[in-house]
Amino acid sequence: IGIVTPQSRTTTTQPIHSNNTSHSMKSITMLWLQFLVLLPFAAAFLPAASNNAILSRPPLSNTVTATTSSSSTSLQSSSTSDEFTGFGNTGFLILAGGSGSRMKASMPKQFLTLRSCPVLHYSLHLFLEKIPAYCAANGLSPPAQVVLVMDPKYQPEYQPIVDSYGGKLAFANPGVERQGSVENGLNKLVELTHGNCEFIAVHDSARPLVTIPEILDVVSDAQSVGAAVLGVPCKATIKESADGITIQRTIPRDRLWEVHTPQVVKVEALLRGFHKVEMEGLEVTDDVSIIEALGEPVKLTRGEYTNLKITTPEDMDVATAILADRGEEEIRLVGSGSASRSGGTGGSGGEKEAVMDLSSSSTRSGRAGLSNPFATRTPAKYVSENTVNTMGGARLADEYPTERVYPGKPTPSKWYE
Repeated sequence: IGIVTPQSRTTTTQPIHSNNTSHSMKSITMLWLQFLVLLPFAAAFLPAASNNAILSRPPLSNTVTATTSSSSTSLQSSSTSDEFTGFGNTGFLILAGGSGSRMKASMPKQFLTLRSCPVLHYSLHLFLEKIPAYCAANGLSPPAQVVLVMDPKYQPEYQPIVDSYGGKLAFANPGVERQGSVENGLNKLVELTHGNCEFIAVHDSARPLVTIPEILDVVSDAQSVGAAVLGVPCKATIKESADGITIQRTIPRDRLWEVHTPQVVKVEALLRGFHKVEMEGLEVTDDVSIIEALGEPVKLTRGEYTNLKITTPEDMDVATAILADRGEEEIRLVGSGSASRSGGTGGSGGEKEAVMDLSSSSTRSGRAGLSNPFATRTPAKYVSENTVNTMGGARLADEYPTERVYPGKPTPSKWYE
């Protein structure tokens, strides 16, 4: 680097001192730093055309619209595929083969009179009359088939009803245990539907208070998941005891559910489950336990506490109060009643179709009502005995001292949880 001095007007080269060089480098560095700091803000001072050219992006409106449209279409198709269409692929199995030993009655509990007709008739009326009528009114397919598991010695009493429903109702014989009864009923269902029934809903006839909304929910859940069962959170405190005398522990109830029926499962899965249970000698307590043994999921469908099981005489009083509070309509079954049992029913006899009014009001007004077919078979030793609850024509054997009387039970106005 050279410096020209005006005095000599000659060019001389002198070295720059180190401090000047350092100062120049610092100045240059600061200028670059200022330039880099101000560079991002320079776009704000550019002309509008240049600004648009630099900052413009492809329009997103069409892309967003297309994405939204495709998403809504996929959601709509998904909801359409999962939409409940009815019971056309579902058969119902009513278990009525139990003995009802805990009722201490002269007949199985499903034949005891609840208000105006046997307990069993509430389930028959639900699956053969109420649900088909609901389906017709709401554009849904009705149940494919109803199978009634019943002891052969009682089947003749219900044969007129079976004949009157044109193949929609059929008998199956019970097994030694519940599992055997379900398996017999399942085989009958597969036979009658030629293997076209995809789901089976197993219902205990001792639960006469199940509602149509519960049926819709549990069948819909089963069709979505593969298996579902009605249940309610357990309200009671549960204690565990090995000997029935000393308490071992208290089981937390926040994870405990009381399961009801119907229990709805895939026919194919239940057949596989029965084979596994037989091969491995497993013990199962209900139908969905078989599905659990296969390691497959079971949906827990929230039910109602009013779907109680008739097990003891006190349950009859509670069920009567619930029915009275609901204001249940009359129970009507084709082929029931004394007229149908005398041979005047449509199915096989043809012309006279007897639709009997089974409500208590109609019986009082003089029209034909369903009398309990087992009332006349009550053993003579019970006729003159003191009873706790006569339950219409069926009497309970009173094994308690005659001075013991159950106190009257209040009837709640509403049955909430």
